[in-house]
Amino acid sequence: MARKRKGDPVHGWLILDKPTGLSSAQAVARVKRLFNAQKAGHAGTLDPLASGLLPIALGEATKVSSFAMEGAKTYRFTVAWGVETDTDDTEGEVAEESAQRPRLSDIEALLPRFTGVISQTPPQYSAIKVDGARAYDLARRGEDVAIAAREVEIVRLEIAEMCDADHTVFEADCSKGTYVRALARDFGRELGCFGHICALRRTRVGAFNEDDMISLEKLEGLSHIAAGFEPLKEFLRPVETALDDIPALAISRVEAARMRQGQPVIVRGRDAPVLHGTVFVTSHGVPVALAEMKQGALHPKRVLNMTE
Repeated sequence: MARKRKGDPVHGWLILDKPTGLSSAQAVARVKRLFNAQKAGHAGTLDPLASGLLPIALGEATKVSSFAMEGAKTYRFTVAWGVETDTDDTEGEVAEESAQRPRLSDIEALLPRFTGVISQTPPQYSAIKVDGARAYDLARRGEDVAIAAREVEIVRLEIAEMCDADHTVFEADCSKGTYVRALARDFGRELGCFGHICALRRTRVGAFNEDDMISLEKLEGLSHIAAGFEPLKEFLRPVETALDDIPALAISRVEAARMRQGQPVIVRGRDAPVLHGTVFVTSHGVPVALAEMKQGALHPKRVLNMTE
């Protein structure tokens, strides 16, 4: 007999404005507790030193979190010039120093070289796996970590503010897998003055943006006003919000029942849509599954257990 899962069947996305000093896992745990949700996860880790947009998936949204993680991201970050650290942020030990500071014109001339598809080596202190171990674990043990460079895409890279000679604020739209800490490190090396991240805030992940965010402080305040998570429901985004870029197809209740049992559904008729690859399937407005279109039939890949 299957053991009953603890918590309530809460489904959707909570777009948290994560504060600094809190890990992504800690943020998920607190949101899960506030909603008394059975399942929770997140799409795209934010370091404790970073703040901003953290999409938290509740219930069946955890099954589609990989699609949210694939989306483009927007960051606003501050580079402190003159010092490179071994972690590429303020938590690390000083690795290199320079009395030189870049001019605005030098920074502006540099940005085109970091725009488009570029080769980037992730930081030594990162979650990249090297021979089965996390790079940050190896680095903390004092081991030399050889991390291979990888291609990432920087769609937009701009100077937002030249605060003073020691600090410059940037904004960037970039692909999954981009390390902003590595950008700061490489900027400093190219400019001959060294640099590291001293502030980092994420403002967009895929279909989610700043307008969707709510602070943990506000959530916890609302939960104290009224018992349970009912006052918090208005801040949940539908499961399908993360699937905006995927073709959608509506099927009948009978077909939905077949698909929920893991059976394919044949798409027939003169007016049948021409679809390929992954399809988001709904029935009467309720998410049913992520399916693969093959030879005129929808084959379920991830069934979403939600009711009307």
